[in-house]
Amino acid sequence: MVRRMEASDLDFVMQIWLETNKKAHSFIPQEYWKKNFASVKEMIREAQVYVYEAESSGTIKGFMGLTDNYIAGIFVCGPAQSNGIGKQLLCHAKSQKNSLSLHVYRKNERAVLFYQREGFLCRDERTDLETGEAELLMEWERNGKVS
Repeated sequence: MVRRMEASDLDFVMQIWLETNKKAHSFIPQEYWKKNFASVKEMIREAQVYVYEAESSGTIKGFMGLTDNYIAGIFVCGPAQSNGIGKQLLCHAKSQKNSLSLHVYRKNERAVLFYQREGFLCRDERTDLETGEAELLMEWERNGKVS
């Protein structure tokens, strides 16, 4: 089930954030994620975060950060990936918004394909100044026509 993150979820959410980023972004040195861990933890504390909690075990399997219509990220722990959790988190956001946008690293092909399957269109490309990696701006609109 998808629910709002509670303060007691923060450490587990951050564990998912770190491990998922290191795995999905092997083209970025792991030190980058470790260096940003504390600042991201502070941002997550203040952000609108939704978690996916397995009803059978009560374990958090993934989460999504949302700021207005911007998806700051969808993260699903490794063993739970490809089981529809990311899609459920995204559907939760789509149910609340008429349009959504996000940035994703171009080299994260699995994520790019996921968002394309979910109706997102690539609208722009830029270089992330911190990592030097190309990232895509992707957008979704309820009526399917991103302008």
